Parts: sequence; C-alpha cells; structure tokens
Amino acid sequence: MTPGSLLLGNPGQFFECSHEHATGDRCISFHYSAEYIENLLSDAGASGVRPGFRVLRLPPLRSFSRLVAQTWANTEMAADGRWEELGFQLATQTAALVGPLVPGLNSIPPSAEARVTRAVREIERHSDEQLNLSALAHEAGLSRYHFLRVFENVTGVTPHQYVRRARLRKAATRLMVESTRVLDIALACGFGDVSNFNRAFHAEFGVTPRAYRRQRARHGYSDSNAD
Repeated sequence: MTPGSLLLGNPGQFFECSHEHATGDRCISFHYSAEYIENLLSDAGASGVRPGFRVLRLPPLRSFSRLVAQTWANTEMAADGRWEELGFQLATQTAALVGPLVPGLNSIPPSAEARVTRAVREIERHSDEQLNLSALAHEAGLSRYHFLRVFENVTGVTPHQYVRRARLRKAATRLMVESTRVLDIALACGFGDVSNFNRAFHAEFGVTPRAYRRQRARHGYSDSNAD
C-alpha cells in the first residue's frame, strides 16, 4: 500500500493492510453493507449485478486525487458532517473504476515491492526536494529498469508523476486548511514557480488553486481571504 491508494475488500474475504508506517500516517476505513452497494449499483443502472470488487487494490489514481485531498482535509478540520458525503463519493468512484478499464496489478516479488514501498515513503517525506529516477533506484538497490517497472506496478504511475502528484496532494490539503498564500504553498511543496504549479494543479483537479480554495466553504471548511 502507498499513500493515496485504496485497499478493497469483499464480504466473506479475509484481508490485511500492511505497510511501513511513518509519522503522520492516516489510514481511513469505510465500511459499506452489501445492501448499500446493491442500491448504489441499482441507482447507477446496474441492477442485478452482484456486488464485489474484481481487484483488491487501486493505486493513487488521478481521478481520486481531489477526494483523497478532501478526506485528509476533513481529518484536519474534524468536519464530521462531511464523512457521509465523502463515503458515498468514494463508493461511487470506486464502483465506476473497478472494471475492465483499471489496469491489472501484476504480481511482483515481495522484496522488490518492499524496496519500492520504502522509496515511496521517502518521496512522501521529501516530495518538496529534487528527486530523480537514478537516485531513487540506487537507494532501493534496484536497476533503473526494474525500479521503474515495479514502481509503476505498485503505484500506477512513474516516479516523476508520483512526485508531482504527492506535491499536489499536499498543496491541495494546505489550500483547504490554511490561509497561506498560493505562491508560498506552491514553493513550499516543491514547485519552482507559481505558473507551473497552476498548470499542474488545474490538470490534476480541474480547477485553479484559487478556485479550489474558494470551494472550501461549500464543503464546510473555514473560509479565507488569502490569494
């Protein structure tokens, strides 16, 4: 498991979530009854479909970035009224994604997966620093080829994409819970200039950082006059 990924479980299955914990970890679980999922599928026009996940893990996908950031912000703000809505959004997006369009997660050697998972932890702790493929692969004790292959299998993206996505997740969370200027957040999260940050943020979340911050009031977060 890596930050921003999802562990999925079906009724009657035994499963365990295991990873190297780090300071500040948040492992958030949502439990849905079979009836809840059946009603959700029925509302989506898939009545009669037996509920159940065909894959048991999803990497940190772009389509979940906004929801993950909002969930993390919700833990910071203790906005209890948002959990039901967040749970519904999570179930809806997961049901839409877990299908033929989700890439298969091929089995990889546990030792290589553990090394890459440690590399992911380093990225999460130091995402604001300059990180490149060669340095990450060397630290993991893998060739660049094998590191890249295993990394994409574990996270669903390349190391460069993961670094950028980690920076954007942190920036999105800070935009929702802090009144710090957008420029200062961009620089603190590892972006060299605000224009590059604005483009990357819009590509990830579909809105500009300032528009994203203004949406906080709609979701029950404190408002701010910061730019």
